[in-house]
Amino acid sequence: MAQHKSALKRMRRSASRAERNRHYKSMMKTAIKRVRMATTKEQGQTALLKAVSLLDSLAAKGIIHRNSAANQKSKLTKLVNKLQ
Repeated sequence: MAQHKSALKRMRRSASRAERNRHYKSMMKTAIKRVRMATTKEQGQTALLKAVSLLDSLAAKGIIHRNSAANQKSKLTKLVNKLQ
């Protein structure tokens, strides 16, 4: 257990940030699943726009790495372009 006042505060902040990051990552996974589950190109396009926006914001906040976001966007775009 932490002894110093600053260490106690760091533990509280770390816990709240971890919870927030878990929430954002869950949102990201759901958005990606929606793109993958799309059956028509129109559904895929709308889901892709939302997923790309979310990935960009998460990369900007530092929750995921920017290259990871770029890789995900590329994979999802390829998948949607294959839909008919």
